[in-house]
Amino acid sequence: MAVLAPQEEGLPIADVEQATGIARATLRIWERRYGFPQPLRDARGERCYPQEQVRKLRRIAELMAQGHRPGRLVGLETEQLAAAGLPGAVKAGRAPADAVAHDPVLEPLQNHDPVALRHLLEERIRSAGLAGFVCRDMPRMNAVVGDAWSCGGLQVYEEHLYTEAVQQLLRAQLAQLPPPAAGAPHVLLATFPEESHGLGLLMAQAMFMLEGWSCTSLGLRVPVAQLVSACSTLRPDLVGLSFTASANPAHVLRGLEQLRAELPAGLPVWCGGSSPVVSRRRVRGVQFVAHVRDVTALSAPWRARLVPRVSAASPVA
Repeated sequence: MAVLAPQEEGLPIADVEQATGIARATLRIWERRYGFPQPLRDARGERCYPQEQVRKLRRIAELMAQGHRPGRLVGLETEQLAAAGLPGAVKAGRAPADAVAHDPVLEPLQNHDPVALRHLLEERIRSAGLAGFVCRDMPRMNAVVGDAWSCGGLQVYEEHLYTEAVQQLLRAQLAQLPPPAAGAPHVLLATFPEESHGLGLLMAQAMFMLEGWSCTSLGLRVPVAQLVSACSTLRPDLVGLSFTASANPAHVLRGLEQLRAELPAGLPVWCGGSSPVVSRRRVRGVQFVAHVRDVTALSAPWRARLVPRVSAASPVA
């Protein structure tokens, strides 16, 4: 195995797993079975993956989420992978390439200016309000940054700079919201073990909190058994899950079926995100949420149903 040259940049396998959603065990199997990826070795002899290979792996993960098999994909060139999928189609929520190249969110990332990035995000929140920022601006910016990374316009650390800035700002905004009312519905939020991207989960938390829900987020990579255990202890009114396009479709479906089978029949499960499998292959007893803005409409019956609970929890004069 070749050694990484001093001037080259590469990522350790743990960072590649996080950036692509492909488990490190899978990466090693592909390396043996298909001859790709072909990691180099860093100064300590550890696997180190060049940026171009990471970009290719991320595109492979996206196509796998659409139902393609890895054995057919790993042998394709980067240009062939870029053209794979639905011919001539633009992915839902994706911006055209020329719009991506000129989007204002990219300038502070490429200039490595976190202060300017934060000012840009704060201005968008002031302009759109928190709900508008989460429902309109964030999906657009997430797509722009993801596409720029995929085509080589951003490096991994620059994408992480964006993710951290958005998470910090959004959490600061949520901390300023009033606490939920007594008797408010309680949602438990999490992702499955293979999911390493958390922006979608945080967006869902923001919308639930804006709708007056009490939210408990377990964060990323929660085993199904632990989700079931948490539900038994915390007794939420709803379980919410987020999946990105890099999530393995088989793992998503198997996890949803297991979770649904082990939770009480009356406990609703909602799932959303960019993974195509959650919209195409419905699991019985699991509600698909097509867009984060739909939390508002879907919460309406909960608000009406819980009015008596809120009244009952109030002190009697």
